[in-house]
Order: sequence, then structure tokens, then C-alpha cells
Amino acid sequence: MKVPKMVLFDYGQTLIEEKFDGVKGTEAVLKYATKNKYHLCAEQVQEKANEINQELGRFDPQRRHLMQIEVPNMMFTSYLYESQGIEIPLNNEEIDTIFWNAAAQGKPTEGIEEFLEYLKNNNIRTGVISNITYAETVVTKRIDRLLPENAFEFIIASSNYIFRKPNKRIFDLALEKAELAPEDVWYIGDQYECDIKGALCAGLFPVWYIGAIDLPYTEDKDILTVKTWNELRWQMETLR
Repeated sequence: MKVPKMVLFDYGQTLIEEKFDGVKGTEAVLKYATKNKYHLCAEQVQEKANEINQELGRFDPQRRHLMQIEVPNMMFTSYLYESQGIEIPLNNEEIDTIFWNAAAQGKPTEGIEEFLEYLKNNNIRTGVISNITYAETVVTKRIDRLLPENAFEFIIASSNYIFRKPNKRIFDLALEKAELAPEDVWYIGDQYECDIKGALCAGLFPVWYIGAIDLPYTEDKDILTVKTWNELRWQMETLR
């Protein structure tokens, strides 16, 4: 454990706290439909989305770490709507933005802005690796809106790069972009299987942030675990 040259962050429940309501997102998108052959409501469309996701194991907390190849919304949404006789005359990024903004407003986790400022002031570089189905451009715009003072050098969305955490390849991609060795980089996330085990397997130093965790968990005493960003800042200070 040493002061890192770079800190990489997960997105959901790490940088940004979100409460998801798929029906609200689908309802917002359906307002733009020019054809709804079977006159389906948002609840019916979302029920079909949930059925497909369950079949894929896409968001199942018990299985999602096993799914290491991403299914981007670009493909998922096209199938979802067209298979139900619905036409939406918007491009994929527009659909992603409308859906996401309605389904989950999002807010910075408590203290993250100050922690990012601390890293910036101490010349510690930052970036993001996220398992996320939304288009990378949409993710970047959302992060820039919610954390306007960020200094992220890059934002890697699995929707743009095939692989999902805990697959080592997505961490290797970040290291290549950063031009750093894994021992010089910390990775912070809320999901034990994807974030913590994934970072460990890739040689990065993992930090388990549980301040906004929304899943049951059992603490691992061998992993640096923090509930607040101030706590992690103190840990860093002790290394100097």
C-alpha cells in the first residue's frame, strides 16, 4: 500500500448515487413513439425488458460478475422496442439520455467532490472504469454535469469496449491509457465481485467504498474498506 499515481473509480454507487426506476425511464421514451402497434404501456414494455435481462443475467446481483461481455443499450433497446412493434425516431444516444434522466436522477456520493479536489491538489491523476450499458458519450456528459470540476483523464464505459469488470482486459485497457504499472494505481468501487476482485486480479490496489452500497455485503478484513471519502483521505495522508 503506497500513495498512488492514479486513482480509478467505478461510477454507480461510488461516484454517483442512483435509485433506478425503469418504468419511469420507459415512460419518458414512449412519449416519442411514432408507432405503438399493440398500444403497450411503460409497465408492459419494462416487464419485457426485465424478462430479457433475467434471461441474460444482465443485472442479477448473483450472476452479473459472470457476464463479462457487455450488451450495450444500442443493441438491447433496438431489440426491445422493435420486437414489440414500437418505433422511436431517436438515435441511441438520445434514447439513452431520455431514459436515464427519467429512470435515475443521480447525485454525487457524499464528499466525493471534496475528495476529487484533494486528489487534484496532490497531483494524483484520476479516471473512471464503469460496467454500464449506456453509450460512453452519454456517461461522460452525465459525469461532467454532476461532477463539473472533475479532472478525469478518461472515462471507460464497458458499452464501448466489449469487456466488463471483473474481466482483467478492461483494467488492462485503463493501464494502457494511463501508461502506468498496476502497482501505481488504486481502483475504488462498491461491488465486491466486479470491482474488488477484478482490480485484485489485474494487480491494482482495490478500495471497497461502501458509503452508498445498495446490495447486501459481508466485509472482507483483508481489503481496505471505507464508508466515507474523508476516511479514505485520512488513509492516504498516513502514507505520506
